[in-house]
Amino acid sequence: MVIVTTTVRRDVLTLPAAPLGPENPLPPLRPLREVHTLDERGREGLPRDMARQLGYAPLRGVLPTRVLDGYGRERTDTTLDTLVIENDRLRATVLPGFGGRVHSLFHKPTGRELLYRNPVLQPAAFALNGAWFSGGIEWNIGATGHTTLSCAPLHAARVTAPDGGEMLRLWEWERLRDVPFQVDLWLPEGSDFLHVGVRIRNPHEKAVPVYWWSNIAVPEEHRVLAPADEAWHFGYSGVLRKVPVPETDGVDRTYPPRSEYAADYFYDVPDRTRRWIAALDDDGHGLVQTSTDLLRGRKLFVWGSGAGGRRWQEWLTEPGTGGYAEIQAGLARTQLEHVRLDAEGEFAWLESYGPLSADPGPVHGSDWRAAREEVQGRLADALPRGAVEEAYDAWRPCADTEPGEVLSTGSGWGALEVLRAGHKLPGTPFAESTLGPEQEPWLELLHSGAVPEPRRVSPPGPTLVARHWRDMLETAPARPVAEYHLGVAQWHAGDLAQAVRSWERGLELAPSRWPLLRCLAVADQDAGHIERAADRYAEAFDDLCQERRDDGVLWTSAGAALGREAIAVLLAAGRTAAARGVWERLHAETRAEGRFRLVEVQLLVAEGEKTRARAIFDEGFEVADLREGAEILGELWHAVSDDPLPARYDYRMRAASGE
Repeated sequence: MVIVTTTVRRDVLTLPAAPLGPENPLPPLRPLREVHTLDERGREGLPRDMARQLGYAPLRGVLPTRVLDGYGRERTDTTLDTLVIENDRLRATVLPGFGGRVHSLFHKPTGRELLYRNPVLQPAAFALNGAWFSGGIEWNIGATGHTTLSCAPLHAARVTAPDGGEMLRLWEWERLRDVPFQVDLWLPEGSDFLHVGVRIRNPHEKAVPVYWWSNIAVPEEHRVLAPADEAWHFGYSGVLRKVPVPETDGVDRTYPPRSEYAADYFYDVPDRTRRWIAALDDDGHGLVQTSTDLLRGRKLFVWGSGAGGRRWQEWLTEPGTGGYAEIQAGLARTQLEHVRLDAEGEFAWLESYGPLSADPGPVHGSDWRAAREEVQGRLADALPRGAVEEAYDAWRPCADTEPGEVLSTGSGWGALEVLRAGHKLPGTPFAESTLGPEQEPWLELLHSGAVPEPRRVSPPGPTLVARHWRDMLETAPARPVAEYHLGVAQWHAGDLAQAVRSWERGLELAPSRWPLLRCLAVADQDAGHIERAADRYAEAFDDLCQERRDDGVLWTSAGAALGREAIAVLLAAGRTAAARGVWERLHAETRAEGRFRLVEVQLLVAEGEKTRARAIFDEGFEVADLREGAEILGELWHAVSDDPLPARYDYRMRAASGE
């Protein structure tokens, strides 16, 4: 008999994909609209620890990362690098260039795909910093929402597994919370379960807030089961309420298509109960996920069967390819919470993913206790709780093993932090060879105490905002670029008045004025000075148009980003003619993009040209970076038409008021 050992190998995958496009060069001084927020009334009556974590260290913004909003909707066949770990039972396909997502988990003996595998790669504006895509298993770290690493490359390498075979390690420096993390994928020989060891470390001398949810996409025509009789329901209207499981408001919500609107169900798994969640089809077959107890939360997310939910499903994949739901596992009971990680501490746990087959009679019966017990019993037979603990104990010493062959390279930001602070992080090396052009100005600041002025005029690079970098900026020579970066860091820290003063000082001598003018315009708008904000946006756009050196990607994206913001503020100030003037100076290719057809509709509505605005709707357009929960299309439609909102523009994730 031939024994197939576990292997880790490179491969490629071809998918219809829309390119990510360039980063938005404007620093995101405000957080992108976040739908996972709770109003104050919604916190009344919650468990004390949950209420405390709901209010702990909310995200100020997505700095130091940049927004990814330059993608479109035109997909072409694209070859993607993959990493495959497999044995004779399972094959896991990983996308190292897209957050280390597990794209596929294939069970060889039954020929079944255990995940919802998206047939396309279509970015959409669901991540904290924009671009995200659906399907597979994604690793969400940072803060409430989808990670800023959703469409970013991770470091990856071969590592020796606990059983002496091969293991795949993924790691990166998470920049929102300034912490390193790793994900070790281990597939023991002959095992039906993929083990995933996760570690988050805090190398700093102060506590940091931490967030983690593993999101698993599964076909929506499954029943979702978890060991709970109650759940916290969040319906995207700012309210968190306790509901019974499985039936809520007279409907069994453990079947995803039975919910009309998008909703989260955070299962209230009792303490000391084994942590697991499963999604099983009509025949009782599907996927189960379980873990060590530190990963306490379990959740079901549904898009809902309403028009908005259906539209989002089509938006994220190909129409007619089947919908999906998400089963998830996290460090807290809900995704609205952040957890404290003490100074120089770490969180580590092990997750296991594999096939499960159960008797469909009890699984789909009306007795919820019998359904749960059937799944729990089958899980105990397939992978006993003690076996997960043993696998965790075997993996922990290997978490520090130095990687072998490098299979993928992430960013240079971790290397910069290791150079700055001398962090010792066994198992996750951040090599100096990964440093690149974006880190160069900060290396010079680190070594010389000064921020270099650019050799040629161009949009400024990214800003670092952590306290240690802000301290260095405050003592650096007060050159225009240093004042620009210092102001961004001060703004992020909440020191708004000092940020304005830094930008004003930089403006006095700056050869390139528009980046500073734009920052000051944001500050004016934030303070309610809309007229002055409009003045500064208009001046900033004029300056950019005079300064731009070419029609390359960098300048075009800067013009598009600044023009979009400027038009919005000019319209808010009632300066329709000035807004039209900005529009006309945008590149023709920019104006043709769907997101700018939306801007054109807004302009026409402000000009009283409702018939022309309606004509754009009738012609059809797609706003590639439409945010989750956005209702702007419906609002504009009703401003130009009394007809019902067409299905192609209906992205509602909640019931309209009064329904």
